Amino acid sequence: MPVATPKQYKQMLDSAKKGGYAYPAINVTSMSTANAALKAFADKKSDGIIQVSTGGGKFASGAGIGDMALGAISIAQHVHLMAEKYNVLIALHTDHCHPQYVDSFMLPLVAETEKRRAQGLPNLFNSHMFDGSELPLSENIKQSKILLERFAKSELILEVETGVVGGEEDGVNNEHAPADKLYTTPEEMVEIAKALRPLGTFMYAATFGNVHGVYKPGNVKLRPTILKDGQEAVKKVFGKEAEHYLVFHGGSGSELSEIHETLGYGVIKMNIDTDTQYAYTRPVVDYMLKNYDKVLKIDGEVGSKKHYDPREWLKAAEKVMTERIATACDDLKSTGKSLLQ
Repeated sequence: MPVATPKQYKQMLDSAKKGGYAYPAINVTSMSTANAALKAFADKKSDGIIQVSTGGGKFASGAGIGDMALGAISIAQHVHLMAEKYNVLIALHTDHCHPQYVDSFMLPLVAETEKRRAQGLPNLFNSHMFDGSELPLSENIKQSKILLERFAKSELILEVETGVVGGEEDGVNNEHAPADKLYTTPEEMVEIAKALRPLGTFMYAATFGNVHGVYKPGNVKLRPTILKDGQEAVKKVFGKEAEHYLVFHGGSGSELSEIHETLGYGVIKMNIDTDTQYAYTRPVVDYMLKNYDKVLKIDGEVGSKKHYDPREWLKAAEKVMTERIATACDDLKSTGKSLLQ
């Protein structure tokens, strides 16, 4: 099935919200990691989201180019080709675009979609995230409104964030963010609804103590009721139909019970990066340690071409990453719920 159309993507979000489940949103950096995600979603009969960050796009373009937008375009084109071979819906999204990267990352991708639509072709991406959480709320909303007005013309969905996700990701360090910034207020959630609902469809990464990076279970102190309180405030002002499509960032180390609790409050997308990075790397380490004398030309020997062929250890990496994403589908209750099943 080709990458989801705008109508199908909206149906995906509505179905998840109504059904109390969420889509794993997998950050990828290469054809190999994208293939791992595609196979996992197909294996679990789950629709899903594949996403590219600024750093992922820059990496994908190669050390000789270093163009984050071009790398993201390359990955997206690969996913468009491969998704046709699988019987699930795949949406393409870009992750955390901070204000300084809007002109160099997000807008070139939007322009590419606009160019494609003018030629009668499908959108390149389905949605993009503007992370204006570092800005004052009024400026965050102002820039989000400008983006969403443009997005709506191409049936693109905007993801926004207020509050701050702690930890470090893609070179942005919020490890020492003030404690109060880690929790989005109900007033903020109402303000976002008031400003953006009239303009188009959007998703909302509200923060409730979530942290990017690696933490042992129990070390991240989440307060999922922040989401509940915010949704209740929105519903009180604008009605139930105005409840947000919520996004869960920084979920590594979260208890499964907390993840499930957020699904009841409207989380329809959960970003997964740290756990899949480890899943991809761990089998490579295992392979190299077990085949040390074969992958290296030691003491004048020639090694074993079969073993140092990158395809051998990348297959192992891809397999384990696929398994980890399959677990995420189970954890987020999207298994078996593809709209195409």
